[in-house]
Amino acid sequence: MSAKISAFILAYNSESQIDAALESLQWADEIVVIDSHSTDRTAAIAAEHGARVVQEDFNGFGRLRNAGITHTQHDWIFSLDTDERCTPEARDEILAIANDPDSADAYHTPRRNYFMGRFIRYGGWYPNFRQPQLFRRGKLTFPENDLVHEGFCLDGRLSEMQCPIEQEPFETLSDVLHKANRYSSLSAEKLARDKTRTGPLGSLSHGIGMFLKMYFLRLGFLDGWPGFIIAWSNLEGTFYKYAKLAELNRKGRQRGE
Repeated sequence: MSAKISAFILAYNSESQIDAALESLQWADEIVVIDSHSTDRTAAIAAEHGARVVQEDFNGFGRLRNAGITHTQHDWIFSLDTDERCTPEARDEILAIANDPDSADAYHTPRRNYFMGRFIRYGGWYPNFRQPQLFRRGKLTFPENDLVHEGFCLDGRLSEMQCPIEQEPFETLSDVLHKANRYSSLSAEKLARDKTRTGPLGSLSHGIGMFLKMYFLRLGFLDGWPGFIIAWSNLEGTFYKYAKLAELNRKGRQRGE
């Protein structure tokens, strides 16, 4: 008997992206969308694709991913974001892994990223990985207090898939700015919880360091204008992450923390 696979997607106001993400998962035995009370048609589109929609308050991505595990039922779980697409090659590899008794317990999935109409090869964008996206039930969880860039806890063996999925993280340059603002706030909160401290000079040096790493050390300049935009947006996001942390540090000192 073939192993059954559950897939889950985290979503919020993703009506322009979730349709393609769901289409790429129609091979899964179960699809669950963890929606944080979207105000657009995200939930309706998910239901039209036969997905089960579960509403969860946003209290960090770690908790949302754990909710994805809780609300699925099969022995293998595949996690996809709304801006990602599971390719046929990745699908075939996932099915082979799930049906191989010697498979590892969790797998990193390589991602092929597209930005400004082209495949991005450098700057650390290919292949890039987030948390393991394919794993056995009961072997992997996420820290509940991780607001963003969440880690993972694995009880078992970790490996890597060979076939990439595809991701288009930004549809417009406005999306780049919006995401940098949101994620820098969440990251600053996370650092403040960990008692990390910084100031104006630290904010600036972290931002410049990120640009130099992505544009020069990781050869982002070879991707032309999109490569520069990516490196510059990471400079801004990193700078504001630490500038917001410095602001939280100052407010904490004023409260005597």
